[in-house]
Amino acid sequence: MDEKIPGFESWTVCSNSALRRATRQLGQLYEEVFAPSGLRGTQFGLLTQIHMNDKPSLKFLADGLVMDLSALGHTLKPLIRDGLVELVPDEKDKRVKRATLTEAGRAKWEEANRLWAEARDRFENAFGTEASEELRKTLNRISSPAFAESFRR
Repeated sequence: MDEKIPGFESWTVCSNSALRRATRQLGQLYEEVFAPSGLRGTQFGLLTQIHMNDKPSLKFLADGLVMDLSALGHTLKPLIRDGLVELVPDEKDKRVKRATLTEAGRAKWEEANRLWAEARDRFENAFGTEASEELRKTLNRISSPAFAESFRR
């Protein structure tokens, strides 16, 4: 699947450029699938992390999503406004805020999760199941703190 795109040869030598181009294209394709839910792909990803991690702290979410707290706040703001997510103080340390899905948030997540399953199936049909799994492993490695530490050395 080593496709050559006329005029783009110079872009294929940079991992960062290739990854950003792929991310933009895949993001656009997933946005098309998510459109009926009214959620953006980034919002669904955030709802999923909240759903799967049982009241995660904002720091936990930011670290896991490789974003700073202000960017996380920006992404959370419409979800809170729309009544899908609420922030609650940690039971032991009131300074720590934890995110939780509201009843409406759980319902929206379930709706969007069905769409995500469709997008995942489309991706795996187009890219291949084994290649998809290998790609996720590679991308998870690149987004790990260990990779960032190694890169900075």
